[in-house]
Amino acid sequence: MIGDWLDIGPKTQIEPGTARTLPVEGGEEIAVFHTMRGEFFALVNSCPHKQGPLSQGIVHGDVVTCPLHNWNISLRSGNALGSDEGCVPTVPLKVDAGRIYLKRSAVLSPRVPVVQAA
Repeated sequence: MIGDWLDIGPKTQIEPGTARTLPVEGGEEIAVFHTMRGEFFALVNSCPHKQGPLSQGIVHGDVVTCPLHNWNISLRSGNALGSDEGCVPTVPLKVDAGRIYLKRSAVLSPRVPVVQAA
């Protein structure tokens, strides 16, 4: 059902090896990545380490390297790789007829804030 998905535009708007961002009113900015292999992924645009903008990182394979401190984040799972620990929320994405769609409920659902213990 197409109503479950948000059409965010043609896949040609994102060059391979780069990302674009999608602001979300009342939510977290989404980064949409296009790999050199032609795959597309979507993550919240915030590194789990120091909230660096992942959309400005280097895309290699199915990994993005955060531009602030070189953390490697899996585009498939959102998990930090190597000895780093943390996870970035992923957003379900599909490409159909040359257009990129994001799962509406994942983009528009309210995020529960994380409260740090004192």
